[in-house]
Amino acid sequence: MKLITIAGPPSSGKTSVILHLAQAARARLGVVKFDCLASFDQERYEDAGIPVRTGFSGKFCPDHFFVNNVEAAVQWGRRLGLDILVTESAGLCNRCSPHIAGILAVCVVDHLSGIHTPRKVGPMLRLADAVAVTKGDIVSQAEREVFRHSVRQVNGNAKIFSINGITGQGAFLLAKMAEGARDVETLTDMRLRFTTPAAACAYCTGEMRIGEAYQMGMMRKMEFGE
Repeated sequence: MKLITIAGPPSSGKTSVILHLAQAARARLGVVKFDCLASFDQERYEDAGIPVRTGFSGKFCPDHFFVNNVEAAVQWGRRLGLDILVTESAGLCNRCSPHIAGILAVCVVDHLSGIHTPRKVGPMLRLADAVAVTKGDIVSQAEREVFRHSVRQVNGNAKIFSINGITGQGAFLLAKMAEGARDVETLTDMRLRFTTPAAACAYCTGEMRIGEAYQMGMMRKMEFGE
């Protein structure tokens, strides 16, 4: 079974890209969606006949939730006899890093988020093998070129695809990459491409009061001067 990690900011078009990938790949594809509080995409996958499981991290860091559950997701996909398993993660803080060394990694970003967005997105774009850019049909050619240049400044090695979330145009290029993705049986002992966001402080354990007297553990302070 081949594994692909797909990540990107909320509402960038990840689900549409995956649905079109499933059509273009002509393979038995399943999805495990990692989200925070709520998701309405499961019905879209089910309507398309795509096996899907959805998990919510709740009050926990989504990246840590992903790492704790991705091996079980792989084993679920193998039990179903999938050809391709896609994990979908929303980069809620743009610092997220749900990519695994040696596993095909894709980041989805959209033109409507602004030309500076690629430089605001962390490891999920900077360390991706491919960047799928959506919603290009509603901006000018000049804007598309500027956005592509911005992506290239952040990640000079990734393949950049323009994918139309409505028609699916461009998804076949991603499907060709998927065909060459690595087969996996387990992720045990494999490594993330980047560290997950770190915090071990009083607020992690439920503290709600504001003030330095209540701030313990790993903290990071800003310098405001005089």
